[in-house]
Amino acid sequence: MPPVPVPQIDGLAILLFIFIFLFILLNLYYWCIFFRLAWSKEKPVKPGQKGVSVVICARNEYFHLKENLSFILEQDYPDFEVIVVNHASDDDSAFLLAHMAEQYPNLKIVEIRENLNFFTGKKFPLSIGIKSAKKEIVLLTDADCRPWGKNWISEMQKQCSSPVDIVLGYGSYEHKPGFLNKLIRFDTAQVAIQYLSFALAGMPYMGVGRNMGYRKSLFYENQGFISHYAIDSGDDDLFINRVANKTNTRVCLMPESFTVSEPKTNFSYWIRQKKRHLSTGQFYKFKHKLMLGTFTVSQWLFVLLFSLLLIMDYNILPVLSLFFVRMVIQMFVFKRCMSRLKEKKIWLFVPLFELIFLCINTSVLVSNLISKPVKWK
Repeated sequence: MPPVPVPQIDGLAILLFIFIFLFILLNLYYWCIFFRLAWSKEKPVKPGQKGVSVVICARNEYFHLKENLSFILEQDYPDFEVIVVNHASDDDSAFLLAHMAEQYPNLKIVEIRENLNFFTGKKFPLSIGIKSAKKEIVLLTDADCRPWGKNWISEMQKQCSSPVDIVLGYGSYEHKPGFLNKLIRFDTAQVAIQYLSFALAGMPYMGVGRNMGYRKSLFYENQGFISHYAIDSGDDDLFINRVANKTNTRVCLMPESFTVSEPKTNFSYWIRQKKRHLSTGQFYKFKHKLMLGTFTVSQWLFVLLFSLLLIMDYNILPVLSLFFVRMVIQMFVFKRCMSRLKEKKIWLFVPLFELIFLCINTSVLVSNLISKPVKWK
């Protein structure tokens, strides 16, 4: 009896199968996760106005405080205080703050005259600021940030009704001419699309210190930053990664709840900032690293397999069709998401910037393995 021939497995056919699988996987992210931000609606909230403490850490931030602090002190809200922790500044910040305190009775200044290193980065002064807060709801922002309008505090605190302990907002960057500005704004919007969408899907994993809030009692119950005090960054995302869950976290997407910051104007300074921010990802919970890593690796493999199948001239029409369909879906969903975040026009750069950031973020992650990221001031 002659032997039964064994069918040969075509290597390119396997690559095409993987390419199709990645197409489906990426679309699951677009339609099941990012879709939630694109078409989200504000949840109804209970009426009421609770006392709020705004905490800002500043070190040598004279010019930013002079430019932005009044926008926070003049919020249209009946019961709030603003705590500025002046952390070992050697500029004229102390004189400016003392002068502003004469004009604004709701401004409270905490002076840390020596750079005590019990905590690295911003965690020590931020802990002091939170512990100095008299109100239960604490909103966090930076010295180089200002709210979009006078209802920032009002909109953010609305979301903090029981059982909500954490409110995540969006921190944008100013629109300025130049390619670097577009890169920064796209990167910021892309990161926000991810963490806000996952939070809306019941899987919160981070927030940004430019615009978020939580209950002071939550900070105490979880012993503040003790679990990650030795890590330079992470006063915002690592704390949220540890304490946030689907029931205690809410997203605020009202435009007046947004903040705006001055972007970097030097590429190397911006890369240093990204190195610091990306350095904390390795300390996330495993499930969060898995869901974020799967998305990024899928993006990389999809682009690489598309290029390889194109070079090999294998099933060109279906390969091109899948690539084009995925690009259209990606741009459509991102356009909707960026519209919610009031980021205009940069969605047009999605295909180009996706490739650029796959390269930049990979390079930064590799660099972080070799050299230690720069500390907060």
